[in-house]
Amino acid sequence: MSSIADARHHDAEFHHHHAHAATSHHGGGHHLLTVEHLSVSFEMYDAQAPFFRAGRVLLPVLRDLTVSVHAGEVLAVVGASGSGKSVLANAIMGQFEPNALVEGNIWFDGEAMDAARLAELRGRGIALVPQSVANLDPLMRVGDQIVGPTGRGAGGRAVAEHRRARMRELMGAYGLDVAVERLYPHELSGGMARRVLLISALVDEPWLIIADEPTPGLDLDLAVHALDDLRAFADGGGGVMLITHDIELALRVADRVAVFHEGTVAEETPCASFASPELLTHPFTRALWHALPDRDFTPAEGEPFVGDGASVPAEGEGRP
Repeated sequence: MSSIADARHHDAEFHHHHAHAATSHHGGGHHLLTVEHLSVSFEMYDAQAPFFRAGRVLLPVLRDLTVSVHAGEVLAVVGASGSGKSVLANAIMGQFEPNALVEGNIWFDGEAMDAARLAELRGRGIALVPQSVANLDPLMRVGDQIVGPTGRGAGGRAVAEHRRARMRELMGAYGLDVAVERLYPHELSGGMARRVLLISALVDEPWLIIADEPTPGLDLDLAVHALDDLRAFADGGGGVMLITHDIELALRVADRVAVFHEGTVAEETPCASFASPELLTHPFTRALWHALPDRDFTPAEGEPFVGDGASVPAEGEGRP
């Protein structure tokens, strides 16, 4: 992966395919996270060919995607289910399927990344709130999963004590009794499991959180609480990529929005641009504006319906 440009970025400018929000800034002269020209395809058997003669084909999911997250901001990535948003999250975390072909550049805190470096940062600088509660280990108690491995000796015990105290602080904030530490994932409700996933990301105080649909299964109060915690994390200097199909939710908490369409980012713009369709540059984004519940649900003349566009497989499909 190539080196990031040496020139310092200026606040309140348009570059790297996106416009800034009023609060956007570049600590150290660069973004916290930069993804440029990312393409991800999966090698799979040709579904259109006869079963015993099917050759392998490449199915593109992400195409020439560019997106950035500044320190101190929440970037919402919005798009339809199955549009590849979780594939983006996995690429940033350095989690690649064996049949994936990945091309492009990723930088974190100004440093060029490769798959090995991203894997080293996983949980130690970049944390993921995964979409599925199936990511919890069914054979490990909740508290042990949140605290994680801490090493041996006095240093390891001190780290474990610190992490367990932080875990209990977060569990109290999310309405989970201390007894939940001793439970296994199958003993949790769906909402409790989602809170455990969020706590697992927050406990290690990372620089960047990738939150992949973090609120389904939570009641309104807890969902608002979860989003407010992500907002507070960003206000404290961290960065958040909030992946969601709920644009109203995104506009409530985010500074900027990246709109997914046809496997790439159609537009990356401040939330303030959604005040009027004239402030949006891409036809698909303007169609999305018209589809919001408090709008007229009618696309402007010549603009596509929100559901238009090439289909891509849902996450987990197309794998041998």
